[in-house]
Amino acid sequence: MALRGLAASGPSSRGPLDEAVAAAEERGAPAVVVAAGGTPEDDEEDEGRGRGLLRWDGFSAWLHCVCVVGFDLELGQAVEVSIYSFCFLFQKTNICYLSFPDSNSGCLGDTQFCFRFRQSSGRRVSLHCLLDHYDKDLPVYLKKDPAYFYGYVYFRQVRDKSLKRGYFQKSLVLISKLPYIHFFHTVLKQIAPEYFEKSEPYLEAACNDVDRWPAPVPGKTLHLPIMGVVMKVRIPTCHDKPGTTQIAQLTQQVVCFCPVFLHSQMLWELVLLGEPLVVMAPSPSESSETVLALVNCISPLKYFSDFRPYFTIHDSEFKEYTTRTQAPPSVILGVTNPFFAKTLQHWPHIIRIGDLKPAGEIPKQVKVKKLKNLKTLDSKPGVYTSYKPYLSRDEEIIKQLQKGVQQKRPSEAQSVILRRYFLELTQSFIIPLERYVASLMPLQKSISPWKSPPQLRQFLPEEFMKTLEKTGPQLTSRIKGDWIGLYRHFLKSPNFDGWFKTRRKEMTQKLEALHLEALCEEDLLLWTQKHTEVETVDLVLKLKNKLLQADREHLPVKPDTMEKLRTHIDAIILALPEDLQGILLKTGMT
Repeated sequence: MALRGLAASGPSSRGPLDEAVAAAEERGAPAVVVAAGGTPEDDEEDEGRGRGLLRWDGFSAWLHCVCVVGFDLELGQAVEVSIYSFCFLFQKTNICYLSFPDSNSGCLGDTQFCFRFRQSSGRRVSLHCLLDHYDKDLPVYLKKDPAYFYGYVYFRQVRDKSLKRGYFQKSLVLISKLPYIHFFHTVLKQIAPEYFEKSEPYLEAACNDVDRWPAPVPGKTLHLPIMGVVMKVRIPTCHDKPGTTQIAQLTQQVVCFCPVFLHSQMLWELVLLGEPLVVMAPSPSESSETVLALVNCISPLKYFSDFRPYFTIHDSEFKEYTTRTQAPPSVILGVTNPFFAKTLQHWPHIIRIGDLKPAGEIPKQVKVKKLKNLKTLDSKPGVYTSYKPYLSRDEEIIKQLQKGVQQKRPSEAQSVILRRYFLELTQSFIIPLERYVASLMPLQKSISPWKSPPQLRQFLPEEFMKTLEKTGPQLTSRIKGDWIGLYRHFLKSPNFDGWFKTRRKEMTQKLEALHLEALCEEDLLLWTQKHTEVETVDLVLKLKNKLLQADREHLPVKPDTMEKLRTHIDAIILALPEDLQGILLKTGMT
C-alpha cells in the first residue's frame, strides 16, 4: 500500500492516514505516518503530496524528517514510518536503498553510517528561516549546502526465527541539512536501540524532545534533552580556532587512515585538487567514515565538490557518475557493491580498503598500485592511481604515526596527531593565498560616502605566483617539493573556485559595510539643506535600500551603525514637506 490520502480536500474523502495527520496537528505533534509498503515505485504518485502539513518549528530547525526503513519479502526496502516537520518524505527510492547495506556487506548486529543525496531538481524546501541567519556565523565547512541533504543511519540486523526471512532488518534514519556528523551519530546511539524495542510511541516521544530544543545557534552552549539524557553541545563559529570542536569530527578518522597513512599526504593533494576519487570498502560504515575523513582532511578549507559517503547502484546519479563517454566528475564516492570494481574501473584514483582491524591490532600498510592491476573483484587493498604527488613525503609524520602503532597508542591520540598534521598542512598552503587576496582589498581611505564602494582588484595568477618566493608555504612548512605546480593545479580546481567566490563575497560585503559606516559619519541633514527635494528623496530611497541590503545579506555592520542610519533617515524625512513625509514613511521601514 502506498502512502496515500494526504491531498484529500474534504472530510468525505479522508482516509486513515489523513485522520492520523489531522490528529497529530490538533495535538501539536509531528505528523507520524505508518505505512505498509511505501515502496520506491510509489515515488511519482506521492511526489508533491503532504505540502500542507503543520510546520513544526523546533524540530525543523534540526531535522527535515525521521523515518524507519524495513525489509519486506515482497517489496524489498520500504519506508514503514516517517515523522516529518512540514514536508512529506521525498526521494523514497534513494532513502530506501541508501538506508540499507548492500547484501554482500554481511553487517550483523548494529551498524552506523552516513549518506548524502542531492535535493530533487525543481524542488526547493523552505527550512526554518532562522537557520540561514545562523549560517553566516558558522565555519565555512559547516555551512549547509542548499542542494544536498544528509542521512544518518542506525541499522540493525539480527537473527529472528519468527520472521520468514530469518532476520530482523531495520534502519532508523535522520534526514537533515546540517552536516553535524558526530552529533547526529550520538543522537542515534541514544534513541535507536530503545526504539527497536519500544517502536513508534518511543520515536514520537523522542521527536517531541527534539521539538523543544533551542535553535542551533553557533557559539552558544546548548543543552539538548533526549529521552532522559541531556546532551551538552557547542556549535563552533567562524571565529573559533580551527580543530577545537568535535561536532563534525569523525569518531574513527584515524582508523580510516591507518592502512593508508604512508600515502596520507598524496590523498590530501588529491582531495585539495578536487580529483575524482572512489573508496571501495566492505561496509557502509567504513565507506562513509573514509569518505568523510577525506573531505575533512583539508579543513578548515571547505571541500566544494560533491561527495557521497555511501553510494549505491540505485542512486539517481548512478548513470551520471559511471558513464565512460566523458571524464569522471570532481566527486568522492564511497561504494561497497563489488559491481563498482568494474563500473568505475576507468576512474583515475581508487582506494580499496579491507576490513578495519579491531583496536590494538596493527593494520597492514597498503601500497600504491597501477590502475591496470584493478581488474578483479577480489583485488587486494591498495591505492590504485598513476598520480605523482607535487610534494615530497613528510617522513617525520610517518615515523610518528608508525611509532604510535608499535606502542599501541590510543586511536584518539593518533587521530589528534593526524588531524593536527592535516590542519597545519592546509594552513601552510592557504595562508599565502589569504595574504594575496587581502592585498586585493581597496584601502579604507578610498571609500567615499558619496560614491559607490570601490571594486576589488582582479586576482592575477602570475602576480600571486611571484609572491610565493618571499611569502610562500616554506615560511610555515618543512615539506619540500613543487609547491608552485601544486598551486597552479589548485587554481584550476573547484575548491579554489568555491574558496575564492566565498572570499570575494565576504570582502565585497565588508566594503559595503565600510561604505555604510562612512555614510553614518556624514552630516546628512546638512547635505539635504544644500540640495533639492528631488535629490533628498533620492537619497532617502537609496539609504532605505542600503538598510534592506544590510539586513538581507547579513552585512558585517555594527548594530549602532544601523541605528545611526535609521536616525539619519527619520531626521531627513521629518525635514521634508508633510506630503512627501507620508509617501516616504510608507516606502519600506525605517
